[in-house]
Amino acid sequence: MSRVGKAPIPIPKGVQVQIQGRSVQVKGPKGALTRELPPEMSVEVADGTLLVRRPTDQERHRALHGLSRALLANMVRGVTEGFKVELEIQGVGYRAAKQGTVLSLQVGYSHPVEVAPETGISFEVPQPNRITVSGIDKELVGQVAARIRAIREPDPYKGKGIRYLGERVRLKPGKAGRTVGGAVKA
Repeated sequence: MSRVGKAPIPIPKGVQVQIQGRSVQVKGPKGALTRELPPEMSVEVADGTLLVRRPTDQERHRALHGLSRALLANMVRGVTEGFKVELEIQGVGYRAAKQGTVLSLQVGYSHPVEVAPETGISFEVPQPNRITVSGIDKELVGQVAARIRAIREPDPYKGKGIRYLGERVRLKPGKAGRTVGGAVKA
């Protein structure tokens, strides 16, 4: 069996799980999430845990088994703790500000770029060069963070732009055809 798929998902106190056919709904203190699982997978609640089962050992079923279990575990974690992704901005004059619920970015364009949060997503700006994207749906949090990063990806020559917190950007050396005196090699 799949090592990921066969692990039971503990259901914390205050979390309710409802299974209706292929649809699984998880409600918790931070909100509720619903997801349709593949028709081959079966989910059951037993002894305060969620179990995902697969019908056969076919490669497709093994892959869906681990995926389904991971998605359900992320739903349970999301409604109890939530998820967050931190971004940092590097560059002279580059900054972020929160205006109401909208995120306003000044990242080298002639105008500020405004990003409106999707349903279930919130932005925080603890410092002008830090952005925190948080919510209960892991997939949506990651997708919104990737969209913000794509507004001004890190420059490969100077390193300016928006990057994930702790992301290392390998800088290219630039032009190599110059010599010490400023004369160009022939």
